[in-house]
Amino acid sequence: MQRVDIPSAALGATLQARIYVPPCYEEESARRYPLLTLLHGQNFSDDQWDALGVDEIADRLIPSGLLPPFVVFMPRETRWELPPQSAFGRALMEDALPWLEAHYRLLPERRYRAVGGISRGGAWAWRLGLTHWDVWGAVGGHSAPLFAGDGLRVYGWLAAIPPGRWPRLYLDVGDADREEILQSVRELETALTRQGVPHVWRFNVGRHDPIYWQRHTREYLRWYTCPWLPGNPTCPPEP
Repeated sequence: MQRVDIPSAALGATLQARIYVPPCYEEESARRYPLLTLLHGQNFSDDQWDALGVDEIADRLIPSGLLPPFVVFMPRETRWELPPQSAFGRALMEDALPWLEAHYRLLPERRYRAVGGISRGGAWAWRLGLTHWDVWGAVGGHSAPLFAGDGLRVYGWLAAIPPGRWPRLYLDVGDADREEILQSVRELETALTRQGVPHVWRFNVGRHDPIYWQRHTREYLRWYTCPWLPGNPTCPPEP
């Protein structure tokens, strides 16, 4: 796990982040890798996914062949403004992605780029993934409501994506989550269903807490990375 500071014109400051590289990264110097961007929740930091064991799971499952080698980018958000007041989304798209491409050996194709997040991080993932669908091949939201106002925009976002070009989509929530989050997630799932957009939907047992997310982190990683396994597998809907 590496710590980096990325210059950001959008923020007018540096964007702090953690980056995981797979065990083979240094040895296989000619190889390029998929990129998984994982965003943390409000009042958490860039160590949230680290604390959930992303690096330990990857280190264990990559050598076994259950996960492909991939890079994980975990940026830190420090202010809790709503978009468009918040510049965090622009910092990711305009500053962080070009910086990552310049400093890490990443595969450039859309199918090798995924973004997901927990709670507020998932709200960012939905907004970025659906408005920049040409960049992200997969989008996931875990216990993740939409930002205020985005519930009205999501139908337009989905309609603007050409049929058959939708990213892979995954949303899940615990049955004992906060009511406002449950309502927002259900509304998003309804929008996806009404517009015929394929997606994975999981209504699990659990609350809005690290116990729930840690229980499912391994499943999340397997879902995001399944298309990156050798042989271009057809991934089942089950994570």
